[in-house]
Amino acid sequence: MADDAKREQKIVAGGSGGLTVRPARRKAPSSDTALLGIYEISKILTAPARLEETLGNVVSVLSSFMDMKLGMIVILDQEGNPEIVATSGWTSQAPGRPINTLPAKIIDRIVATMMPVIVEDVSSDPLFTGASDIIAKSLGGRVSFLGVAIRSDNRVIGTLSINRAWDGLSNYAFDSDVRFLTMVANLVGQTVKLHRMLSADRQRMLNERGVLEKALDMQLSERMQSVRPKVAGIIGESSAIREVLDTISIVARSNSTVLLRGESGTGKEVFARAIHELSARKEKPFIKLNCAALPESVLESELFGHERGAFTGAVAQRAGRFELANGGTLLLDEIGEVSAAFQVKLLRVLQEGEFERVGGNKTLKVNVRMIFATNRNLEEAVAKGEFRADLYYRISVVPVFLPPLRERPGDVSLLAHNFLSRFNSENNRNSAFSSTAIETLQRCYFPGNVRELENCVRRTATLAHSETILDTDFACASGKCLSALLWTGSGHGAFHSSNGGEASPDVGNGLASSALRDHERALPPPPPALDDFDGDDADGRHRSTRKIIEKERLIEGMERAAWVQAKAARLLGVSLRQVNYALKKYNIEIKRL
Repeated sequence: MADDAKREQKIVAGGSGGLTVRPARRKAPSSDTALLGIYEISKILTAPARLEETLGNVVSVLSSFMDMKLGMIVILDQEGNPEIVATSGWTSQAPGRPINTLPAKIIDRIVATMMPVIVEDVSSDPLFTGASDIIAKSLGGRVSFLGVAIRSDNRVIGTLSINRAWDGLSNYAFDSDVRFLTMVANLVGQTVKLHRMLSADRQRMLNERGVLEKALDMQLSERMQSVRPKVAGIIGESSAIREVLDTISIVARSNSTVLLRGESGTGKEVFARAIHELSARKEKPFIKLNCAALPESVLESELFGHERGAFTGAVAQRAGRFELANGGTLLLDEIGEVSAAFQVKLLRVLQEGEFERVGGNKTLKVNVRMIFATNRNLEEAVAKGEFRADLYYRISVVPVFLPPLRERPGDVSLLAHNFLSRFNSENNRNSAFSSTAIETLQRCYFPGNVRELENCVRRTATLAHSETILDTDFACASGKCLSALLWTGSGHGAFHSSNGGEASPDVGNGLASSALRDHERALPPPPPALDDFDGDDADGRHRSTRKIIEKERLIEGMERAAWVQAKAARLLGVSLRQVNYALKKYNIEIKRL
């Protein structure tokens, strides 16, 4: 209370530079206006945005409620130097910089005394020597100054100040103004503290991730010649798969959270189980849950369990997936699809390792190795505010990127034979591929990746006329492959037939033709193959077995991506290698923006 009473007094910088106490003027702004101003500012401070943008919006609101000019928030770093300067009312025609209107002596005085400072006329105060000319040119006439400290944990971390032009008619109440500014400064101080805590937490996570990635790189290089682990369900000899296997064999030895990223159908669940089987938790349960398959209310019960009578139909107590996975591994697939409300609940479990069942009040602790999987661009979701940044840093400790099937063409034959072997065992058949059948599979793009390849093999084996599967048995040979139509819309080329030529989408029954006509306007262009060929054949004739990215489309994609090749590859739906190859082929110079 004593501190509050002291704040009611005004510390006024007089013409001699000393401090004098003057009584407050009587006329005060409406309490409703002040309350509305605090309400609007609190909404700004709680909205997700960059700190610089948030503080700038706060100063803009102050200009509306306090009839101020040249408002300024200055946030200081650990050394006491200005780190962030947010202003309002400063025009581009005004001379100098906004920070020049706030002398260092004023900042030092506010930091040292933690008390408000008021200057009724800056032109007559020595503290504003040099700065008063800039202020006068911008505002004109007599200008007053009010400044208060922005505090956090009993330490001044910045200043909040306003300049106000006096027209000789208005009668401002400085004591009410200072109280209002002090309340705003307190809110700003808490917001800056939270932003800094989040930034420190993010930096710590990035440092931990960097240390772990460095350790992974060192161990990977040491084990390049060693025998890779044999994991059930993972088939492939390509370098992309070997790299992933090397990574998960090292990651499995720790309890670090893993985020499996990749397109749909790349086998994220299979790799999650592989991490569990290679870990010290392999004797404990491996529990999985698809987060996108359940509504939020059911998802909470599935993960945390519920007490009897917690809701209609809860006739008995039920353990959730976290309890079932205690001591083992829990896979949460499609984590990018959960709602914002559920993200908060999940964040607490990841931070504290404890939760309560739905309808219960008993806190349970679990020891679970967490693995998350998604095919979404989480970074883009965070930028749009669809996914919490703090949850993103919690789950993306060790990201593992699973390669799409088009980046491992050498594995298509191994996978196809494995799927056919399973089919034969399940159906008591002796089907086998001909050489031309395998060549046809290796030419396909497979946007659905491994899952689509398995479905293609099973469908073809089921409908084949003999035990030897020929190239003509595949749906794409007769224009009936609806998956191929996703990449062969009007004007986008045609898919390859079994004889190496291009099969018309209109070949075959009316279903394929109808599907193409219905979708041709909305379908994306076909991504080019990884092994694009453009050269002379054995007879010296120029041929091109596959088209690379068109030059105009490539330039357009690079411009949209600000000439960042990795981003352009994602926009164009191709690999980084393809973009790099096309740039060299067309001799396109990379622009440096």
